[in-house]
Amino acid sequence: MLPLTLHRLDLASDADPADCLIRIEPGDGLLTATDLAATRGDGIFETIVVVDGVPQAMAAHLDRFERSAAMLDLPAPRRELWLAAVLASAEALREHTARGAVKFVMSRGDEAHPAAPSGWALGFAPHSRSAAGAPEVDVVLLDRGYRHDVAQTSPWLLQGAKTLSYAVNMAALREARRRGAQDVIFTSIDGFVLEGPNSTVVARIDGVYVTPPTDLGLLPGTTQSDVFAALEGWGELVTTRRIEVGELRRADALWLCSSTRGAAPVRSLDGRPLTVDIEMSDRINDALDARKA
Repeated sequence: MLPLTLHRLDLASDADPADCLIRIEPGDGLLTATDLAATRGDGIFETIVVVDGVPQAMAAHLDRFERSAAMLDLPAPRRELWLAAVLASAEALREHTARGAVKFVMSRGDEAHPAAPSGWALGFAPHSRSAAGAPEVDVVLLDRGYRHDVAQTSPWLLQGAKTLSYAVNMAALREARRRGAQDVIFTSIDGFVLEGPNSTVVARIDGVYVTPPTDLGLLPGTTQSDVFAALEGWGELVTTRRIEVGELRRADALWLCSSTRGAAPVRSLDGRPLTVDIEMSDRINDALDARKA
């Protein structure tokens, strides 16, 4: 990640959104040592890709941001303010790169001086995708340690919220590297496919494009949703349903979908080579780059 722009948001003000944004240098201090984002990882975020200055899937990201806030008992995001922050960051990114991203964050705020949440929007150039397109990835399956129905049985575990608490996800990615891979697909202890640490799974099984349902405690995939919309427009069959691990291993093709990377084709699963559909991968990623909202 190469940080390029940074805006701090005044979440305590109800003034015009433009008056609640403060542009600062990306390397300047932003948080106090007692902000709960730093001390507890207590907050939420979204990352949205920006192509030629245009944020992609903006409404879907704001919807998911609101959903995560509700799950963490955070104040409902003032939607027009966060939209203004992303748009300001996207416009600033246009000066630096044709393809960037904006991460927007809400922390519960300063533990020592509780008043209002803290918020910021960081514009950056991601390293996860080159001009040549989404990279092919080697993936390992890792047990998340929960049953598939954990979101219903134990909602306090916050499965399905996009929180700042990413220590487990980062540990999983380190384990993948130890095993000679670059990424992970989590599975439930009872044998169902879940998601990646920062991606949604799309598998082509017997000619049908399949993704797991969010009721398994998964994040609603904004990129996956747009991938399915493109596939349906081309006359392909798509469905959302539970996927057993054995089905995934025999998939015709497999992708990990995320905002900054697009649809990354999986070339091996637990060391076993998978077929990479280069033509469809390019077609999907071209469709993602062509989005206008």
